[in-house]
Amino acid sequence: MRHGSKYRKFGRETKQRKALLSDLALALIEKDKIITTLAKAKSLRTSVEKLITKGKTKNLATTRLLASQLGIKYTKKLTTELAERFANRHGGYTRIINLPSRLSDGARMAIIEFVD
Repeated sequence: MRHGSKYRKFGRETKQRKALLSDLALALIEKDKIITTLAKAKSLRTSVEKLITKGKTKNLATTRLLASQLGIKYTKKLTTELAERFANRHGGYTRIINLPSRLSDGARMAIIEFVD
């Protein structure tokens, strides 16, 4: 049972797990759509939506916070393009579409993308 477990561990240590999710977030911000496993997509959704919500408030503190987490290149894209694109939305910035299972190991696959 998963009582009291708030996040997935993916069989990794803490630093590896944080690096995995940050790399997936950068890939999603850069490409607007990525294919990954369903579990990773569900975990990625929460972190990316929090980043977009922070990016919508345009002040120096949030810009520096995002730059420390993402880097300047991705912060600019997040605060300019994505923040303007989702200015009238109050959450629900991403969509997860299920795909058939992967042939090699049977992992459930999914596409995670930004809503238009």
